Amino acid sequence: MQTYNDLWQNCLDRIRSMTSAEEFEKWFQPIAPISFDGQKLRLCVPNESYVHQIEKNYLQLLRPIILQCYGQQTVLSYAVPRPSATTSTADHQIEAERWTPTTGTNIPQNPWSIPGIPKKRLQIDPQLSAGLTFDTFIEGECNRLARSAGMSVAVSPGNNPFNPLYIYGNSGLGKTHIVQAIGHEVRQRHPELNVLYVSMNKFQAQFQTAYKRGDITDFIHFYQMIDVLIIDDIQELTGKPGTQNAFFNIFNHLQLAGKQLILTSDKPPVELKDIEQRLLTRFKWGLSAEIQTPDYETKRKIIRAKAAKLGAQISEEVVSYLADNISANVREIEGALSSLVANASFLGRKITTSLAKEILKVYVKLYQKEITIEQIIKVVCEHLSIDADRFNSSERTREIAQARQIAMYLSKQHTKAPLTTIGASIGGRNHATVLHSCKAVSNLLETDKQFKRQVEEIEKKILAQ
Repeated sequence: MQTYNDLWQNCLDRIRSMTSAEEFEKWFQPIAPISFDGQKLRLCVPNESYVHQIEKNYLQLLRPIILQCYGQQTVLSYAVPRPSATTSTADHQIEAERWTPTTGTNIPQNPWSIPGIPKKRLQIDPQLSAGLTFDTFIEGECNRLARSAGMSVAVSPGNNPFNPLYIYGNSGLGKTHIVQAIGHEVRQRHPELNVLYVSMNKFQAQFQTAYKRGDITDFIHFYQMIDVLIIDDIQELTGKPGTQNAFFNIFNHLQLAGKQLILTSDKPPVELKDIEQRLLTRFKWGLSAEIQTPDYETKRKIIRAKAAKLGAQISEEVVSYLADNISANVREIEGALSSLVANASFLGRKITTSLAKEILKVYVKLYQKEITIEQIIKVVCEHLSIDADRFNSSERTREIAQARQIAMYLSKQHTKAPLTTIGASIGGRNHATVLHSCKAVSNLLETDKQFKRQVEEIEKKILAQ
């Protein structure tokens, strides 16, 4: 049977894993248990400042650990040694983690409640958008892991290996959609659970308001009552130590209580800056799932789905054109489609590829496909009717030499390749030869109109690819 000393060592082991080495050594290692009678746990602390610091900064961390190790009815008292060898105790009861919905008096303030209107029970608006569900989420290779993990979380929130579920990716790829879809699914499958979605900016604003009012404890208690907490844009914690400390207490409590945390970010945990290491470590505890840019087929699915939602009929030719030319961002696809449908309606025109070209020039940036040295060589050879084997051979006739010079010049103009790479790709030449060739072509462009027209035609073909 474990003694109260053994139980305290268990507590210290948990605390050590949830604090920095400096914090643990300073505030927890000096504490020693004196006695435990089955209800009251007496801890000896070096001085009264320890009581103040623990109550102020670490109670939300210490509370659930002690209750789990010693029992839900445990009362804690601190013993502070005096120089006269007498002992003074400052009793403080750690209440069991219960809030009775029917009384209302022990319910922490709900940040979403209307001021001045008391509530008989905890009622939380989950802050979920009606249209962001799994039914409206387009699945593809780019997001399959995140979606599958999200559904697993929704089926068994808190009772799965993905806690926290950390979803990251660039803006506009569907992170908010998928985490809100998880929230909707949880509410459908587990209506008894409290689900809450909140952006980190909103969380930060609520924290600042609570700080000004002196309601930090109520603020933290409120979030500790959530069963499934969804935090969007967790990277906004950067450089906010006070908010980080509050979120750390909330995170630890929910983890220990078997509640589910879902986080989104524009970066993986290892790339987050100015966030405490103890938080970064916790972000890695569960699953980190990346949402990548949509592949071509996924973009086509998204375009069809968004068009159907707008009540627009578009041909497969238009779908293909949009998928080819809209950068891989779901928000940009939605914006381009909305603009296309609106213009077609206002102008009384059909949605054609021609209209799509006109609209996309104004509303979205068309793809600038990367031009390669190989593509340039191919176009030069085709335009000048030169066999690729001759172009790459050791032949040094004027026709072949000039073709190579044009290819080098255009490669320098339209690729980011260094001169050594251009030379190596075109005849195995060095960078000095490439510089000489570029200068020779530039001189001819200024003095030979026919040569200039020829190079311009080749250039147009390259850019049109």
